[in-house]
Amino acid sequence: MPDVGRYLDEYSARTAAARRRRHRTLRYGSAEPELLDFFPVPGATRAPLVVFVHGGFWQESGRHQAAFAAAGFLDRGVAFAALGYGLAPSYRLGEMAAMVRRAIRLLTHVAPALGVDPARIHLAGSSAGAHLAAMALLPGGAPLAGVTLLSGLYELEPLIGSPVDDALALSVVEARENSPLGKLPPVLPPVILARGEHEPAEFVRQHDAMAATLTAAGADVTDHVAAGRNHFDLPYDLTDPATPLGAAVAGQLESAGCKRTPLT
Repeated sequence: MPDVGRYLDEYSARTAAARRRRHRTLRYGSAEPELLDFFPVPGATRAPLVVFVHGGFWQESGRHQAAFAAAGFLDRGVAFAALGYGLAPSYRLGEMAAMVRRAIRLLTHVAPALGVDPARIHLAGSSAGAHLAAMALLPGGAPLAGVTLLSGLYELEPLIGSPVDDALALSVVEARENSPLGKLPPVLPPVILARGEHEPAEFVRQHDAMAATLTAAGADVTDHVAAGRNHFDLPYDLTDPATPLGAAVAGQLESAGCKRTPLT
């Protein structure tokens, strides 16, 4: 079993180091948690941008632990945003998903003023953040150049009655409404779908279900299982092009414009 506390401490320490770089906090909505930390590429006018949505089972963590990958992206000329959102039990899942979508819309709108190319905005999320990133793909969201989903849950009914549900208090209707698996639109950006080799069984099952759905539909999906990685250290590979995940992310970031693949 991974030492979760050690990883959370590492996320916090790396984020604190990143926050010593130039950055600004932007408000993207009226609710108190609707804030993101934006890290620009100095001198850039049309840099790609990675927006990261943190995990924590929708009830823990925040943007102050979510910029651990910022330095790795900035050093390669990629702007970064660590997204904060409301947590359970104060906020419902649908509200969280709406917050992520609002943040993407704001960043798309103000991208030129931030030195970002609005056609090269990429969304990444881990665990609960991967679920919320997948929800941002549903109809009505802002266009994205690419999406990276790490160790996510995409079908929420199995959570009902589990310890995670103590804070969520999901109904069957709410779980179904907030399950992106089976609700994906006919047009999608390229998707990187990844998990660690050492993941809980339900995360493995749901990863495989999402991979099968995307593959059967003919979507542009990179399906990756990272050898030796677990649920918490997999995100470290995001900025390391020497790893298969990091190489896939680098390739997606280097692609021009917003390539979108229809589901059939």
